[in-house]
Amino acid sequence: MADSVTDRFLRYVVIDTQSDAKSPTQPSTMKQKDLGRLLVEELLAIGVSDAHLDEHGYVYGTIPATTTKNNVPVVCFTAHMDTAPDFSGTGVKPQIVKNYQGGDIRLVGDQTQVIRVSEHSVLKDLIGHDIVTSDGTTLLGADDKAGIAEIMSAAEFLINNPDIKHGAIRILFTTDEEIGRGVDKVDLAKLGADFGYTLDGETAGTIEDETFSADAVEIDIRGVAIHPGFAYGKMENAIRIAGAIIDRLPKDLAPETTRGRDGFIHPTGISGVMERANLSFIIRDFTEQGLKTKEALLEKITREVLAAYPGSSFTFTVKEQYRNMKAVLDRHPEIVDYAVEAIRRAGMEPVRGSIRGGTDGSRLSFMGLPCPNIFAGGHAFHSPLEFVSSQDMEKAVKTIVELAKLWEERA
Repeated sequence: MADSVTDRFLRYVVIDTQSDAKSPTQPSTMKQKDLGRLLVEELLAIGVSDAHLDEHGYVYGTIPATTTKNNVPVVCFTAHMDTAPDFSGTGVKPQIVKNYQGGDIRLVGDQTQVIRVSEHSVLKDLIGHDIVTSDGTTLLGADDKAGIAEIMSAAEFLINNPDIKHGAIRILFTTDEEIGRGVDKVDLAKLGADFGYTLDGETAGTIEDETFSADAVEIDIRGVAIHPGFAYGKMENAIRIAGAIIDRLPKDLAPETTRGRDGFIHPTGISGVMERANLSFIIRDFTEQGLKTKEALLEKITREVLAAYPGSSFTFTVKEQYRNMKAVLDRHPEIVDYAVEAIRRAGMEPVRGSIRGGTDGSRLSFMGLPCPNIFAGGHAFHSPLEFVSSQDMEKAVKTIVELAKLWEERA
């Protein structure tokens, strides 16, 4: 099974599927459909007869039930096809470190890129594993093509072993997760699942039932423009105003200074000319109140800065992105409990965790499809140092199979 899941993974990562937040379409980049078409071909070939690609780039398919019980819930396994815009995903050249024996891994395409044990302590647990990396000039795409490969391998295994009893299983591969639009166009009625699991986590054995809550903030500043030769006492430069707002941000509320359960205020974009400037932020916290407190602080800073510029004005726009899925999952504890048991049956010690980020499952949970996150085995996402273990991908395949069996047994 390890060879199968790794072979699939190596096929998928060389297809460029980066999403683009500036694009208004869904999918945001048509190249995501290139992977979608391949996945449909492969699903049809292994016997998922209803596999298809819709106009939004989503892939749907069904593994038919093998049980005679009529009360087994319909489970969905889902992963996203796009890779992050943060670092190039064009021309991925995957490398395999066979039977890793410890030490730092220097990447062959860019010798300055080194996966260091001091920075990635999980490597100490991967001695003897086959580790897949990029060549250092691109990201790898384990986020989330590892999840896709694992679901595909599990699907083939279940179809080839009809003696394994399980209920109907829905497969969903989404687009544009990395830019926050992953489930905007998902047809839950067509999907027809009772709940789901994203395969989009990191370390083997991890099940995550909690995410950040997330908002985006846009601050639009209108300054006072005038010829610089005649500007004394008149000009109010919107670029300077934007810079002053950034300078006032608390240093201990940044992504690079927070960890664990601490949230943050993170500027993600700045643009402008003398007359007008725009600041983009993402706000993150595990609680709704923490989110609102940080937004109030950001607006207070903006007002205080603008007070020194009486001719200028601003607008402050908050857009909800996603909410902590724990509020939904706590009402359905068995969904997480069964995943914990499946991980144990697959030979690992389960670890329950919280995500300092979000998944498609965050939104799906509030849309009516409770959806925790299971490990996919990848590490150092969104960077050229991204890596994944073949053996950990195999463990994820086994976890999916055990979950399918467990829901049938307990029905």
